Amino acid sequence: MIEVRELTKRYGSARAVDGLSFRVEPGYVAGFLGPNGAGKSTTMRAILGLDRPTSGEALVNGRSYVDIEHPMRHVGALLDAGAVHGGRSAYNHLYVLARSNGIGRSRVVHTLEQVGLAGVADRRVATLSLGMKQRLGVAAALLGDPGVLLFDEPVNGLDPEGIRWIRHLMRGLAAEGRTVLVSSHVMSEMALTADRVVVIGRGRLILEASVRELADRFDRDVLVRTGRRAELAEALRRAGASVRPEEDALAVHGMTAHDIGELAARDHVPLHELTPRSASLEDAYLELTDDSVEHRTGAVAR
Repeated sequence: MIEVRELTKRYGSARAVDGLSFRVEPGYVAGFLGPNGAGKSTTMRAILGLDRPTSGEALVNGRSYVDIEHPMRHVGALLDAGAVHGGRSAYNHLYVLARSNGIGRSRVVHTLEQVGLAGVADRRVATLSLGMKQRLGVAAALLGDPGVLLFDEPVNGLDPEGIRWIRHLMRGLAAEGRTVLVSSHVMSEMALTADRVVVIGRGRLILEASVRELADRFDRDVLVRTGRRAELAEALRRAGASVRPEEDALAVHGMTAHDIGELAARDHVPLHELTPRSASLEDAYLELTDDSVEHRTGAVAR
């Protein structure tokens, strides 16, 4: 389990994280979302003991990371896949990490196979592609077979096959009862991977919820198809709904699909389609973080 309690981290007068609290429990993938500069990486660094909080605390299974003996056996992390000695082989990079935490050679071999790098184990890290380095970073996180895992932008540099692989890997780790926290800007991938989301902006918590709760909160409308659109639209408006024509259908806001179906049945209007539509994770995320974006695209002043 990961617990962040009233965590604040200042750099001079700037607050990178501001009284942030959330919890990630075993058994699911938590998406850690927020705009650039929201404080995600700083929070992860605090969890891993790389940044000392100004106040508050970040705990792993009830303990500070620095108090854990052989931490790689308890916590695995991928923060920067490029932070590797380029002159070492992939095998030796993992072996050095393994020796520092009392992990045997057999686990190094197994982990290289697990991430698909067994065939390049003897190649120097500097010669590996960006995707291979990313896989090596994942291997380092998995090396100690930990119960808690943190991944910061894990799909960077991966091709479509690699993205699918890491998606299944993270979901598989959660299914085994592990705690998985994943930071990403790729909302389409988070929609397929995460069970819950923690959304932050300007170092503060905006929302902590399941993906389903988030979708329900941002219900959009109901798509209705019928051969008697004008008649149904008028009836829906009289009932208080907002109706917008959409190609050969109606987009109805302010009434549930159930109530629309009941109204249509009462007026003997046949329906060809009745589909509730929720906002995508990307839509919900953008709406939630709209006030927290520090740098926006727009016209360039001349």
